[in-house]
Amino acid sequence: MKIAVVSEDEVNISQHFGRAPYYVVLTVEEKKIVDSETRSKAGHRTFAAQGHARLAPGERHGYDAGSQAKHQSMAEDIADCEVLIVGGMGWGAYESLKGYGIRPVITDVGDIREAVLRYLEGNLPDLMERLD
Repeated sequence: MKIAVVSEDEVNISQHFGRAPYYVVLTVEEKKIVDSETRSKAGHRTFAAQGHARLAPGERHGYDAGSQAKHQSMAEDIADCEVLIVGGMGWGAYESLKGYGIRPVITDVGDIREAVLRYLEGNLPDLMERLD
């Protein structure tokens, strides 16, 4: 199994999915981390020139076609992962990732390895209230 974690420094979990420049992807076998790699991640800096889409009345941020395309671009780099651990993210990104078969887990645990091991043990907090 592969688990992706968003990070700004390859050690700690980023607090915002869209702003993180890296995915740290950990390969797990028999509840042990056996490999780790860092992948570049598209994000706010990548899409800055595109700006934010104008939302139609009643349309929620992150659900417009432009945002969905950005989420797809970010999901493609971890298509081989079952889980994504983040410190926070928007509802649109959360729903998009689930649609690609990636389970987002939102947590307040800061250390990447600790979070992955706690996930494997079944005791990583999944804090849905951190979705915005």
